[in-house]
Amino acid sequence: MKNLYPRLVNSFAAAAICVLLLHTAPGATIRASLLPPKARTKTPDFTLKDASGHAVRLSDYRGKVVLLNFWATDCGGCRLEIPFFVDLDAAYESHGLAVLGVSMDIAYEGLKDAQQAWSRVKPFVRAQGVKYRTLMDDGSAAKAYSVEALPMTYLIDSNGRVAAKYAGVVNKESIEANVKSLLAER
Repeated sequence: MKNLYPRLVNSFAAAAICVLLLHTAPGATIRASLLPPKARTKTPDFTLKDASGHAVRLSDYRGKVVLLNFWATDCGGCRLEIPFFVDLDAAYESHGLAVLGVSMDIAYEGLKDAQQAWSRVKPFVRAQGVKYRTLMDDGSAAKAYSVEALPMTYLIDSNGRVAAKYAGVVNKESIEANVKSLLAER
């Protein structure tokens, strides 16, 4: 994992530049098209801990559409889109959507451990009204998903395959349309 951190730090510097560019171009958000089902690839599984210390596996959500978001508390783009995900979770959870937030605070902030990271993440999540599950990355999920910048969001179909990827701040209308389409596939 140690060799992952220098790559993440350099990537986060690039992400910060992207966020600055997004602020200079109002309304500039990322749209993504759904891949056709036959072109979708199986998602890497991972096990991470939530705020209560419970181990959570991505594969536990098989059968649901999953919005998987990699973020950090001090990532400007992440702060912009988290309210979208709170809204999507509230609107579509009962229809089969599971939103999972994966905090990258340990690597992003250069923190020594998960305890330090949770001391930042828990108050942030409460203040944002996040009701969906938040997990703490230990480096394994970021590696499995080749996360090199934040925010990074994946839409995963109910069969556990990547249906769309957003590298940057998601466009709310685009991601909601894709969520609706994936829920209709189930």
